[in-house]
Amino acid sequence: MVKNPCFVSLSIFIILSFLSTISFAHIELGSFLQPNSQTSKWDSPNNTFSLGFIPVSSSPPLYSVAINFSGIPIWKAGGDSGIVDSNSRFEFLRNGNLRLINSSSTVLWESNTANLGVTIATLDNSGNLALRNGSTVVWSSFDNPTDTILPGQNFTTAKTLKSGPYSFNLTKSGNLTLRWKTDTLYWNQGLNSSINSNLTSPVLSLSGIGILQLSDITLQSSVRVYSSDFGDTGNLFRFLRLDSDGNLRMYSSVGGGNATERWEAVVDQCLVYGWCGNMGVCSYNDTSPVCGCASRNFELEDPNDSRKGCKRKSDITNCSSSLTMMELDNTMYLTYQPELSSQLFYAGTAGCKSNCLKDTTCIASTALSDGTGVCYYKTTSVVSGYHSPTIPSISYVKICGSEDPNPPPSALTAALSGKSFQFRGWIVAVAVLVTVVAVVLLEGGLWIWCCRNSPKFNSLSAQYALLEYASGAPVQFSFSDLHSSTKGFKEKLGSGGFGTVYKGVLANRSVVAVKQLEGIEQGEKQFRMEVATISSTHHLNLVRLVGFCSEGRHRLLVYEFMKNGSLDGFLFAADGNSGKLLNWESRFNIALGTAKGLTYLHEECRDCIVHCDIKPENILLDDNYNAKVSDFGLSKLINPKDHRRTLTSVRGTRGYLAPEWVANLPITSKSDVCSYGMVLLEVVSGRRNFDVSEETCWKKFSMWAYDEFEKGNIFSIVDKRLSENELDMEQVLRAIQVSFWCIQEQPSQRPKMGKVVQMLEGIAEIERPPIPKAASEVSVGGMTMNVSDSIIASSTIATSAHAPSSTSSSLRFSRDLTSI
Repeated sequence: MVKNPCFVSLSIFIILSFLSTISFAHIELGSFLQPNSQTSKWDSPNNTFSLGFIPVSSSPPLYSVAINFSGIPIWKAGGDSGIVDSNSRFEFLRNGNLRLINSSSTVLWESNTANLGVTIATLDNSGNLALRNGSTVVWSSFDNPTDTILPGQNFTTAKTLKSGPYSFNLTKSGNLTLRWKTDTLYWNQGLNSSINSNLTSPVLSLSGIGILQLSDITLQSSVRVYSSDFGDTGNLFRFLRLDSDGNLRMYSSVGGGNATERWEAVVDQCLVYGWCGNMGVCSYNDTSPVCGCASRNFELEDPNDSRKGCKRKSDITNCSSSLTMMELDNTMYLTYQPELSSQLFYAGTAGCKSNCLKDTTCIASTALSDGTGVCYYKTTSVVSGYHSPTIPSISYVKICGSEDPNPPPSALTAALSGKSFQFRGWIVAVAVLVTVVAVVLLEGGLWIWCCRNSPKFNSLSAQYALLEYASGAPVQFSFSDLHSSTKGFKEKLGSGGFGTVYKGVLANRSVVAVKQLEGIEQGEKQFRMEVATISSTHHLNLVRLVGFCSEGRHRLLVYEFMKNGSLDGFLFAADGNSGKLLNWESRFNIALGTAKGLTYLHEECRDCIVHCDIKPENILLDDNYNAKVSDFGLSKLINPKDHRRTLTSVRGTRGYLAPEWVANLPITSKSDVCSYGMVLLEVVSGRRNFDVSEETCWKKFSMWAYDEFEKGNIFSIVDKRLSENELDMEQVLRAIQVSFWCIQEQPSQRPKMGKVVQMLEGIAEIERPPIPKAASEVSVGGMTMNVSDSIIASSTIATSAHAPSSTSSSLRFSRDLTSI
């Protein structure tokens, strides 16, 4: 049979077109590489990637064989174990096996593809090294990753990333996990809280525009994580890497061997198990985590590398004197699965100390001191510590002999530990210092004594006191003051995107909420300017800023205390908790008050303040159940690299993000309007707007509610716990219609907050709202968001108008002032 020549030509054209899109360099059988030789590397066709020897150290000269992008290694033969000297070889044998041998011809790594029909090796423009039998791939680096995932590479449950003692895996349920030495599970992040059972075949992949996504045939849409530079254009190379410090990070690079971190899995590096080695204690200096020892009863295993842990100066197994338990305040020894059950006891602080002392297998213990009475006995061979002034836990470590605690962290002790001075020199220095201080105090005392009755002096004091406490001028507290007023940050009210909130009592007996900010990298002057902006806002429906602390790396804000907590505690209270059920009048007043507070921020302040995190958890209630919007103005304080969405971030505020967040479009006051519309619908219905159930025909509640509105079934939308007799149906109808206007997909269709207030009050006429467009559902971290294809497509042509470089608190985890 003669084949159709047109068909043959078309087939050849298609094959050639396909091959042109998957271009790769051919590496023949029998080829080899050696360090510092003419055949030192194999390049991809576009010279983007190369495979060859890269230097690891210069003295002595050691190398790894790696695929690298512009000097950044993204795959290593043998991983961390493939370190070789200058006389080693990387061989592609004629039997099809690829292997790395050292100078003594010992095989350190091989592909195990001998006699499997491999005829050629290829390195393509995506960075994938493949051993092929014709068109069939027998082995590839994408299927055998070491510590990095690239765009176009599928990561499944059968694969593992490794870096030193750390490993990263994808579980059958779709969780991402980080482990230390394959067993200690110190990070287990579920991307979607709605997944309660194993998936069929989950796949994790990274896109070239900065999206890490989980896909499975049982999921209606992929679950996504966004890098902080998601959607940025340019010649950006992105990769996901398990670093040697045990943290999983997403990077972007433009070449030159440099890469910028765009997302990290474990936000607090001190929570990575074993990061400071055995018996090491992790803490923070002004900018970064550092490793040290629990006391001077210990010394570093390696003085040149504090991450290698500590050792006792006197061994407790052969202790000639008595064993004691040294107390370590604000310290905890990390305990993770699988050790939780075997090390957990209920003993309180006293029992936690004494019982460990008596137990010969126990080397340290931690009492949580949070009211639970939980105590962890550390009996493992490796113990990992974490010290911070904000940790309420008390730990004990077993030592031989008397205690020798570490000196307090100060500039003086830092100088003492860093340099050696003669004793006489310090006597002179101390004497001079004491003399200067005495003279200053004496002159100051004489001045006050002489001038205390002066009218000018009294006037100056009065003006200063007025400035300190007047409206718009927050009080500046020292860190020690706030540490004392919160009893060592003991009573935790909540934690969220910007930090943790503690209850405190000031010297004048006023109760406050102290927020300890995290991720603040601004200078002193800029931080004070932003605080001044926040404190200059005064409105009945905004939480008042009482004061602040900016001392070293400590950044804290002090707010008025809200006795009744946050709105979510009332809207979503359990059915049996009738004492927390708000009647319709209270709900409507709260909705109206919230709208007025946002109107003030958007339209009445000198500069428009976009909240970026409107949700019931950030609407607080005073003694009279008046709405107070909290956490406004904080987005400018956060490190710009965190200004968009992350894995742990979006999980904290699912259901309240406007579509433009995901579409990478500019964030404006209309984004707050969309979030407010979601909250308003929850005020009416008493249920989360993203809930789905059999009652809603498994539709998102907002979509189902609009269908019921169209049918005229208003009562089906309203909270069933409310009595029909107490409802003002005119107000209910206005609130429902306003909510639908607020959650319109296009920002231009949403009303301004001033117009929202007028519509709720009945001053402005409300037209019938169009259907909120049922867009493509994107599920992120347990949140299902509606983002239409048109919005997503428009983001590709709006790259010049990125979201503001401030972290939305809606993109951070859990709640902030929710329990105030």
